[in-house]
Amino acid sequence: MSGPKHIPTSGGEPGFGHQPFAGLSSAGLPPSSEIPAPPSPRKSRGRVDILRMKAGRGGKTVTVVKNFTGIGLPEKEQLARAMQKACGTGGTVKNGQIEIQGDKRSEVARKLTEANFTPVFAGG
Repeated sequence: MSGPKHIPTSGGEPGFGHQPFAGLSSAGLPPSSEIPAPPSPRKSRGRVDILRMKAGRGGKTVTVVKNFTGIGLPEKEQLARAMQKACGTGGTVKNGQIEIQGDKRSEVARKLTEANFTPVFAGG
């Protein structure tokens, strides 16, 4: 009886080193110098004011975003949801303004900048 059968691991087996993409050609693909440039950034969608308010809210601080131009209620609600998620707080859309609970002006400004608005810190 002979000893245990050894399997060679040196890669001597013909199918082991097979290159599956070796037969592909780059015909029909643009040369690397002709890759199109990324699209230019979108134009600013206008100025919006960010305020911190406490008056009439039982001492609670609220971040208010107002003075939107050319934006409908559905888009404001979508933007408000994105701000709530980024800030980790609640909020709502009232009277055409977005209200976010707490003093979250910097987080709100970042989200507005990502949406191509120009945020301005107004008030005190």
